[in-house]
Amino acid sequence: MQKAIDLAASNQKPYIAELTEFLSIQSISSDPEKSQSMQDCAEFVAGLLKKAGIKEVAVRETNGHPVVTGEIISSTEKPTVLIYGHYDVQPVDPIDLWENDPFEAHIKNNRLIARGSADDKGQLFMHIKAVEAILNSGDELPVNVRFLIEGEEEIGSPNLPDFLSANKALLNADVTLVSDSQMWAEGHPAITYGLRGLTFLEIELTGPNRDLHSGSYGGVVANPAEILARLIAGVKSRDGYIQIPGFYERVVVPEAEERRLLAEIPFDEKQY
Repeated sequence: MQKAIDLAASNQKPYIAELTEFLSIQSISSDPEKSQSMQDCAEFVAGLLKKAGIKEVAVRETNGHPVVTGEIISSTEKPTVLIYGHYDVQPVDPIDLWENDPFEAHIKNNRLIARGSADDKGQLFMHIKAVEAILNSGDELPVNVRFLIEGEEEIGSPNLPDFLSANKALLNADVTLVSDSQMWAEGHPAITYGLRGLTFLEIELTGPNRDLHSGSYGGVVANPAEILARLIAGVKSRDGYIQIPGFYERVVVPEAEERRLLAEIPFDEKQY
């Protein structure tokens, strides 16, 4: 593995140039006017995979933006890792808050800054180049690798579920590596294996159809704003325990070893 690491380090300049070109593509998935840019970006990603030595690379159409796939399956005896990432980015508005053009990458304080550099083109590029470096060093990948790279993550991946259902064999793997997370701190990489989920609710409270005098009706008819405040305040206890019945039934309790590892992570609450 050291040969691959040395090879990657020696190619830093061409890697940055290639990543800069990747970042220059305005792949804003939520903008209908960027549909050609989305297609161009998918093709660019396919080119990165092919250059890295990935086989069976394909740009696959969906009802929205394309999905890019590729694989290296060297042995049925090896486990298979599915690497997921996305090539679409968030919009850049308000543009006047940017110090530079968001699609012209520049280096500041030893950081490469552009829209998508940290979400998710940078991480995705890193994984592709890691595979490329191992292969170019003459070593064999210790695992089989598959890539699944979509273009709709920033709009909620509306077409990904159907794509997954239709391509189960193509994406079969023992573990999935998501190239869309963060480091714990500068110089301190992290492997994240659990995240909190999201729940969206819309609550409608119906009250009087006219204004009522609080002096006459304040103790009789509840104010919807007050009831809503009570509902929200009652979701959690003062120490953060969620009080919705049944909420914790499917929550996995951290094991002792997990708590021990968490305790070893350097953390300065005041600095945080």
